[in-house]
Amino acid sequence: MQLQVNHLTKVYPGKKGLLPTTFTVEKGELIAIVGHNGAGKSTLLKMLAHWLVPDGGAVRVEGVDLKNRLALVRKMGFVPETPNLFDLFSVEYNLKLFARLFRVPFSRVEETLKEFNLLSHRRHNIIDLSKGLKQRVSIGRSLLADPPLLLFDEPTSGLDFEMTKDIYTLLQRLHASGKTILFTSHRPEEIKTLATRIMVLHQGGLVFDGPPGDYFQSNIHENLYA
Repeated sequence: MQLQVNHLTKVYPGKKGLLPTTFTVEKGELIAIVGHNGAGKSTLLKMLAHWLVPDGGAVRVEGVDLKNRLALVRKMGFVPETPNLFDLFSVEYNLKLFARLFRVPFSRVEETLKEFNLLSHRRHNIIDLSKGLKQRVSIGRSLLADPPLLLFDEPTSGLDFEMTKDIYTLLQRLHASGKTILFTSHRPEEIKTLATRIMVLHQGGLVFDGPPGDYFQSNIHENLYA
């Protein structure tokens, strides 16, 4: 198995966090993490990416403990809902900065600019880019170290129809290339289009884990947003 999550827990004073959650992920899966706002979806991804420190439990990615930050960036890429980029610096500078942090050669920056059609924007500051372009830079940043596992938090949030289709195509291409992907979503059409497996969080707990066909025929799907 590629990802092992054992009793991962996050406690927030006065509100729901994430109850002890255990699951495994095999290489090549494309998993949608579904649930209403506040169900714990973003909390789960942020803990997997080590943006949040868990209050309990353990995570291993291809045998590497979550606490090993340098090894983790080569195993896992995270694309947050709000891009973690430096707004007042250029696209190229942002990518070079993260390349240094990830200890990858600057040749990867040039490859990323080409791959994500960002060459004409390389000297544009992040603050001047559209939401869709920022998302492209953010995804490119997450792939600099070519990690085998990718996490996307609401990857199409705030995007128009055309850009949403582009993100779908990109995720499918990454999956076809052998990447394992976990993404959060509340859009049924997105889940149907992309996911090979669905995990449902409700009030901080994992209440469903199975194939899309079973999910869309279940009472959980019918009642999730009722």
